[in-house]
Amino acid sequence: MIQFSIFGEIAYMNNILVTKEVTKQFGNYTALNKISLEIPKNSIYGLLGPNGAGKTTLIRIINQITFPDSGEVFFDGSALLPQDISLIGYLPEERGLYKSMKVGEQALYLAQLKGLSKDEAKKRLKFWFERLEIGDWWNKKVQELSKGMAQKIQFIVTVLHEPKLLIFDEPFSGFDPINANLIKDEIIRLKENGTSIIFSTHRMESVEELCEYIALLHQSEIILDGKLSEIKKAYKNNIFNIGLEVGDGDLLLKEMSPKFNIISSKYDPIEKQFDCTVQLPTNDSGEILAYLSKRGNVNEFFETIPSANDIFIQTVKSKGSYE
Repeated sequence: MIQFSIFGEIAYMNNILVTKEVTKQFGNYTALNKISLEIPKNSIYGLLGPNGAGKTTLIRIINQITFPDSGEVFFDGSALLPQDISLIGYLPEERGLYKSMKVGEQALYLAQLKGLSKDEAKKRLKFWFERLEIGDWWNKKVQELSKGMAQKIQFIVTVLHEPKLLIFDEPFSGFDPINANLIKDEIIRLKENGTSIIFSTHRMESVEELCEYIALLHQSEIILDGKLSEIKKAYKNNIFNIGLEVGDGDLLLKEMSPKFNIISSKYDPIEKQFDCTVQLPTNDSGEILAYLSKRGNVNEFFETIPSANDIFIQTVKSKGSYE
């Protein structure tokens, strides 16, 4: 397993959630095998993995829906207790609204279950309904709403009690691009206001945009975790994209081929533009840049940083199977 974090006493102070060797079995099936994680306070933490990797089981343990067979969970510096559930908000992938109830009536009921008084619940609901521009939905029944519309209601109910930790499982499911961006902006705003967030998704573009840290689960174990920027640096493979203006691209390619590992190339004789992708033996790009500068006008030269999707696929495939 590749790790980019240090587990120690300071973890309990600096992290909203810490799991220490959490294990869970269902009969002969091991859903989680000694999972140790640190979720930093005031961060967006991506919990990633193929279907069946153990993500949902871990989320259920954090929400005390089920309990580990062994290991420990710490919340905000102390052992996780039943009363801590009031400080956690959970938006599951499968939605749980009552279809025949009116939207406002149901939202008010669920808000009071979270510990809010009726007056405070109404005040906060008014704020969120206006913020998400759904004030005229109050007297509609849930069954009249589209999946995306119902998702907005459940999002509001999840965040309404202003928990310390929010857990979003595929929060953009059912949304069109405009509303997906709206919810994304709200997630960022919640984080900026001090909320810690666990974000579980298969949409790697959302991971790139939102997550500062990630953990990748595969076959019930963590195979990668840490700060996303540091993980991406560790997965760099010295591949550079190059563009330069040159009189004869074919001649340049012939000259470069014995000297450098050229992955791909193309030449536009009209624009006199030569583009290529090169993999270098080390991260030292000075030699090739000096070489190219003598042969044309270099207008593009940058290193390719692997995406979260590239890292996900590469790491899971390196384990020999993908489910």
